[in-house]
Amino acid sequence: MIEQFVNFVIRPPRAEYNPDQYLWEPEFTLAGRKYKRLDLELTNERGQTLKCSHYVPAVIPEDTALPCVIYCHGNSGCRADANEAAVILLPSNITLFTLDFAGSGLSSGQYVSLGWHEKQDLKCAVSFLRNNKQVSCIGLWGRSMGAVTSLLYGAEDPSIAGMVLDSAFSNLYDLMMELVEVYKIRVPKFTVKMAVQYMRRVIQRRAKFDIMDLNVVQFAPKTFIPALFGHASNDMFIQPHHTERIHQAYAGDKNLIKFEGDHNSPRPQFYYDSVSIFFYNVLHPPQFPSTCSDKFDKYYNLGAFKGGPGTNESLLYEIINGLRAAGTDAGSSSSATTNFTNATKSVVELLTERVNQLCVKNDNDLDFLLDENHNLTEMDSNTAECHLEDKANRQTEECCSYTSSNRESWGRCSSLGAASDGSSSGEQPGIPNHKHKSMTLRALATPLRRIRRKPLTIPKEKKNRSLWKRLKKERQEMGENLSQRLRLCLQGQARHKRTKSS
Repeated sequence: MIEQFVNFVIRPPRAEYNPDQYLWEPEFTLAGRKYKRLDLELTNERGQTLKCSHYVPAVIPEDTALPCVIYCHGNSGCRADANEAAVILLPSNITLFTLDFAGSGLSSGQYVSLGWHEKQDLKCAVSFLRNNKQVSCIGLWGRSMGAVTSLLYGAEDPSIAGMVLDSAFSNLYDLMMELVEVYKIRVPKFTVKMAVQYMRRVIQRRAKFDIMDLNVVQFAPKTFIPALFGHASNDMFIQPHHTERIHQAYAGDKNLIKFEGDHNSPRPQFYYDSVSIFFYNVLHPPQFPSTCSDKFDKYYNLGAFKGGPGTNESLLYEIINGLRAAGTDAGSSSSATTNFTNATKSVVELLTERVNQLCVKNDNDLDFLLDENHNLTEMDSNTAECHLEDKANRQTEECCSYTSSNRESWGRCSSLGAASDGSSSGEQPGIPNHKHKSMTLRALATPLRRIRRKPLTIPKEKKNRSLWKRLKKERQEMGENLSQRLRLCLQGQARHKRTKSS
């Protein structure tokens, strides 16, 4: 029985597996982005071969170093256990490095040491990543034996950015005594202590480490790395009080999360969310620039606008194409009518032209706002919109003849300028969605409704001049809002709802 217990400690069932079957594919897609798995071999200080895998983005911008998290598996585990970590870390631009500790998985070695020699294997992996120019800072994520390994190594290397420690034991001797009670081994207590001493000598002879040295609590006061502790409340193999003792003695910034489950049960989603936030705060991963920026700049002449990581590519295509189509012959809805000169204009020029088309340009354009007594008329938005478009397209006989796609694209572009709180053309709260009109209408209607009940006794020329100045100012503000909102959309700093024009 003692021999079986010795083998249970230092020679657990080895997880034999095929990397191509249990690991992520050499090239795979996650959250809409492409990644690759790089397999490699390292040699530890004892001359044993360690099988490793490094998950990285398929394309990394030049001169960009990404943070990396090393996943340390538990007893009877292997690097395939890191699959859950890949889903959490890779979308945050954090690469993942995982290895089979000596004596586990496909690595060489006959015994495990529950963290003592695994600490040297982890040191070998950290040294490899330190020499990789595409790796910046390093974090550790350990589970069970891997959590103890991370704690032991973290006490020696304060340059580690952060650690996630799941189900670590505080003292191996105490753990072995508890397991005797858990598995209901009916022997006198003094006999158990004698058996443990015998096991200690056997393990020291075979695995070359002393189980009495595996006292993690004595290393906790010397470790100042930010740490996130986690433990299942119903864990009977390594009971929760082990993590509580380590957490209480730990010297660095720390947090403890408890969740339902046992030692080997899947972790809940809120725990993974906490891990993701923790590593994001301690590793500070960079944000990749959008890959479509060069494409936009090349084909759409963005000028001062630049695409950001949150750029909605399809929306920008529609906005810019709608602006260009609006500058072509408005009397034809055929897609064959193409203005090649317009295709070379920048987005700023297209915005300026479109604003000029939709806004009042001279005093005569204000006549429709006055009645026969030269007072402001009360006009619905549809009439005003039709009149404005008729003025903008007076060169043609058919007004409002744009294709539905062009009008929808311009409606979406107009909505970009309608979200500014400080703009006079912004929407007022409480207005239903079905009453939303184009930005030009709001810019015109808002000030006019404010003063429409005030009788005007001044001559028509002065009225036109006053209205002209006011509407000219509104047109300028509208153009600035369009440019500003389009820039924010390209930089990914704001999310705008698409508004379909009437």
